[in-house]
Amino acid sequence: MSSAAARLATAADNASSEAQSLVMDMRKALNSMKSLAVDFERAGKPDKVKRLEEEVLELMASYEDCAHLAEAVKDVPGAYQPSDQTTDFKKLIEAEVNKVKGTSRVSGDSQRLLRQFREAVWDVHHAGQPMPGDEQEDVVMTSTQNIILNVKCPITLKPVIELTNPVRCQDCRHIYDKDAIIDYIRRNKAPKCPVAGCPKALPHVARIVCDSYLLMEIEELRSSGPGATNASDVEDILDDEEDLVDDDEDGDN
Repeated sequence: MSSAAARLATAADNASSEAQSLVMDMRKALNSMKSLAVDFERAGKPDKVKRLEEEVLELMASYEDCAHLAEAVKDVPGAYQPSDQTTDFKKLIEAEVNKVKGTSRVSGDSQRLLRQFREAVWDVHHAGQPMPGDEQEDVVMTSTQNIILNVKCPITLKPVIELTNPVRCQDCRHIYDKDAIIDYIRRNKAPKCPVAGCPKALPHVARIVCDSYLLMEIEELRSSGPGATNASDVEDILDDEEDLVDDDEDGDN
């Protein structure tokens, strides 16, 4: 690899990491907003719930753009073709983003997050009842199904939220402690996933990775326990924002 290519690869990795960090922050914000919406719904404040949903939709659009960028930037070094002409990297990145949009799971993921928001609010007063539009028999899956398939490593039996180096099989999507699963694969001939009932083979350590979404999903599982954000704290912030809007309107008059 030439020095220029190496520099480009390093820059792409750094840019992707920064975008991925922002995506994680957005996911955290979306989960906090969901918790707040539930508290507002319980408190009989539908106007604040509606306002939060509008803000969720806006944040969701930014989330998709940033997530697509995080994936696309990693592919730029491979798409780059050295030439005597100055490379238009903006156009190159846009082309990779468009490719990613056709194959990425981001859009489906964001729709699941939006449905989780609406389901959580709905369940405050209608727990156990289908959401409007879900009465049809062809609705076979809801967002309440957890993306994390196993909450404990099948080898160490340690909860995934306590794993220092969690990894996931790209084929069956089960999660393991990294050292434990690597040792398991090396000690067994033709190893299969150690999760009971899973028929998937684990032929290559390369298929066991910490993918870009795993840490976010584990953090969401961790934050879904006790200690959720208090709505009253953010309600004060929302009220302050309303006061600022009122002040601006007064100043315009």
